[in-house]
Amino acid sequence: MSYTSYSVGQVAGFAGVTVRTLHHYDEIGLLVPGERSTAGHRRYGDADLDRLQRILFYRELGFPLDEVAALLDDPEADPRAHLRRQHELLTARIEKLQKMAEAVEHAMEARRMGINLTPEERFEVFGDKDPDRYAEEAEQRWGGTEAYAESQRRAARYSKADWQRMKAEVDDWSGRYAALVAEAEPPTGERAMDLAEEHRRHITTWFYDCPYDMHRCLGEMYVADERFKAFYDSMAPGLAEHLKEAIDANAARHTA
Repeated sequence: MSYTSYSVGQVAGFAGVTVRTLHHYDEIGLLVPGERSTAGHRRYGDADLDRLQRILFYRELGFPLDEVAALLDDPEADPRAHLRRQHELLTARIEKLQKMAEAVEHAMEARRMGINLTPEERFEVFGDKDPDRYAEEAEQRWGGTEAYAESQRRAARYSKADWQRMKAEVDDWSGRYAALVAEAEPPTGERAMDLAEEHRRHITTWFYDCPYDMHRCLGEMYVADERFKAFYDSMAPGLAEHLKEAIDANAARHTA
């Protein structure tokens, strides 16, 4: 049977390591080549290559060299034991990498689905009214709904100009509704119902399809949730309740 041995340069090429690394492994006794040439050069046989493969495996998993040596030179371990150990470690590594990949995917998705503005642009558009202030809670409450998913898909596509245009619409609507409340217009009046309809269409245009039954649910939330109530009442005292009643009246006239 013929015997083949390889030079340090050939082995470095096979294994994807440097010649210097192989020299170091020899010097510390981790991988001593099985023979030397007549000129004193290192020659590696098949058994040496097998050991190198195991060394590189453990190194890939982050084991320090002294621990690698202890594992490989364990007198109680046979080749099958090494294979079992490698399989267990690989399985654990795969699970860890999968979790890391999932975390990165979640981060990518969050970034993709988020408002695509720099911090400076966000402040320029929204001022201190951060639209992401309740983003986590919104996801917890409605994350499984198609409306939430559609809202996120649309928001991910909006540019700075889109957000500015949207905010301008909201500011204009807010000013007109506040004036209506100040003038004591009843929520069942035509002007109030028209503004409620405009509110519903704004949601449908920018975020998700908002049918009248959903709009009614939103109106209930505007008075039941103190934060929403405070937001609308900041436009004019009592505006949240007024809007809720206008939403109900508008839905009734369109679904009767």
